[in-house]
This record gives sequence, structure tokens and C-alpha cells, in this order.
Amino acid sequence: MNLEVYNPKNTEEVLDLLNSYKRDAKLIAGGTDLVLDLREKKIKPKAIIDISNLDELKYIKKDDNYIEIGACTTFTDIEKSEILTDNLKGLKKAASEVGSPQIRNRGTIGGNICNASPAADIVPPLLSLDATVVIKSKENIREVSLEKIFLNKGKIDIKEDEMVSSVKFKNIKGKLGFYKLGLRKALAISKIATAIYIEKEDNICKEIRIGNGALGRHGLRERKVEDYLINKEINEAIIEASATLLSGEIEKRLKGRSSLEFKKEAVKGTFKKAFKDAL
Repeated sequence: MNLEVYNPKNTEEVLDLLNSYKRDAKLIAGGTDLVLDLREKKIKPKAIIDISNLDELKYIKKDDNYIEIGACTTFTDIEKSEILTDNLKGLKKAASEVGSPQIRNRGTIGGNICNASPAADIVPPLLSLDATVVIKSKENIREVSLEKIFLNKGKIDIKEDEMVSSVKFKNIKGKLGFYKLGLRKALAISKIATAIYIEKEDNICKEIRIGNGALGRHGLRERKVEDYLINKEINEAIIEASATLLSGEIEKRLKGRSSLEFKKEAVKGTFKKAFKDAL
């Protein structure tokens, strides 16, 4: 079977091709995951649609309400962006620790989401920012909460004729922290990645969102811990109690897995370090 390769000039052409090929087409941007899947014959599409040169999908922009990042924006672009200010250092830090420099130069935020890996580095900070994914088809544009787009490991709520156009989140008042635990710095797939967004007033927690990666079938919000922290004074004792609560949630979630004993203890450390990074 011949593999057709297309280089569309704009998203309209991309959507026309997706509408024609449906499940037989795959989009390629950075290709850091897709190329491996093709080589290992895990996937056998009839068409590859190369969107890596579409400048309309490469941007980081800010208005009075939102920051929006185009799907083909690379991790290097995010790391070096001047639009993403110090209170978003957790997002930039996550981008800076994805793979090697070569992967960061090629890998994209859209690809990291669509691959739906449980260990996707950029997902926990985006969950903590309560991000929304903008999805386009030939006939429609829809916006879906990032938290709800993941269906299972490697599966997301994107139809055969749709593509991720961008990711956006509201301008924040608080700060975002991030910490990743890997086998070795930067080059490793995350063992655990934790991101925490916090707003506080007179040292009282007024808003908090916690995103974790590599602790389930996909990236997850830790809502029980969030609920526990709301309206509490932030101090070492509260942070420690929150870490213990999170460990208990992980123990229930990963029951029966060989990694449980390690992860239920290690998550305490990633949580506390991400928390202090946010503070």
C-alpha cells in the first residue's frame, strides 16, 4: 500500500484532507512520536498530513482575558516566550524538561496532548491552568476542557475529521509551580510530574488546582486535595497533610500495580516541591 504525503498550505486544506481520509489519515507536526509508531508499524495510515510548516498554528498570544497557544508551537517556543511571565514559570519549566533539545525544538504542544501519554510533561501544568482545547473540523469549531478530553491511555475525544487548533487558558492572578521526577534530568520520561496553581490572600489559599502526570491512565486533577486546601492557611503542616492525603489517593488509584509502593511515597516529594515552586 502506497503512503500518500500531503503538505497543505493552510488549515482549510488540512480539514478537507481529514474529511476525505477520516481514520486513514494521520497528522504530523514534530513527529517525535508518530515517526516511531510508523517505523514500528504500530499504525498503518494511507495518508500523512504534514502541518509542521503552518505558521497559523505556531503562536503564543495574549489578550485581556486569555492566553492562547497554537497547536504547532514547540516546547522551545514556550520555554523562551516573553509573553509567558514569571507567574507561569511552571509551564515554561515543564516545556524546558521535555526530552532533549532536539525533541524540544520539534515536539509541539498539540502533539503532546493528542498522543495522550500518561507521562506527557506539558499536561499537568495545563490541567492546573484549567486549559481548554480548541478543536476544528470542516463544519465546526468546539472547545473542550483539557481535563475532559482524555478518554483513556492513548485515547482522546477527537473525531476522525477533527484537529486540535490551539490550547487556551484564562489570565491568572496567582502562580504556577512544576516539578518532574525522572530517571535522569530532562532526557527521561516522567516517573511523576506535578503542577500546582495557587492564589492566596493573606496566606490563605483562595484557589488551587493540582495536575499530576504518570499517576493514572492519563493526566489528572487531584480534586480531593484541592478541596482540602481551600480556605486553609498555607504552612508546612498543611502542605505535609496535603501530601499525605494525595499519597492516599494514589494508593487507591494504583492499587495492584507494581509501581504503587514507589509512587505513593514519591508523589509526596513532587507535590511538596511543586507547591513550594508555586509559592
